[in-house]
Amino acid sequence: MEAETLAVVGEIDFSFWSLFARATLTVKLVIIILIACSFWAWSIIVQRSLVYKRAKWEAKRFDRAFWSGQPLDELFDKIGPEPKGRPERIFAAGMVEWDHSHRADGRLIAGVQSRIERSMNVAVIREAEALQSGLSVLATVGSTAPFIGLFGTVWGIMNAFIEIAAQQNTNLAVVAPGIAEALLATGLGLLAAIPAVVFYNKLSADSERIIAGYESFADEFATILSRQLDG
Repeated sequence: MEAETLAVVGEIDFSFWSLFARATLTVKLVIIILIACSFWAWSIIVQRSLVYKRAKWEAKRFDRAFWSGQPLDELFDKIGPEPKGRPERIFAAGMVEWDHSHRADGRLIAGVQSRIERSMNVAVIREAEALQSGLSVLATVGSTAPFIGLFGTVWGIMNAFIEIAAQQNTNLAVVAPGIAEALLATGLGLLAAIPAVVFYNKLSADSERIIAGYESFADEFATILSRQLDG
């Protein structure tokens, strides 16, 4: 009897597509949602990784130009008021406010220091929001995908037991396909969640380091302008 059961089980196709085809509509929807979430998460992971790589390169390039000893006015004239690089946009925000704070006679309007700092802080916040765009999706996928998969598993097992009751047979050949289909949902949930959580932590740390560099530069630039004002 056991040999016959094993022979029957061995003839069952347990490939992904076969399990998906035999699954109920609810489990199929769960599987489709999890696959879509996985692709969405990976697209964000790749895109954010490229963005952060470029942001680090931009920061290094601008630091070399800023600390090269070149006059700030010449550097600003070179990059313009609307540059493409993120640290350059923060620098340009401060320099634009610096230029706007000069009267026609060349004297400075009172409160220029605080206005420059606020302008750069706004620019830093804007860049931070752009850098962290999409990370909330990774956090959402990482936290919800296992539960979505678990829901599919519970639903699949429930239907497997209904099938067992209908056939009044607890034979392994009857039980195995339903259980395998149900567990597929949990496996896909973990497959979507684990990379999302790992890369969310990594990318969050990378973005925080980049943003901290922007904030540090804004403070240093404000200090340089403050010395010039005092001088």
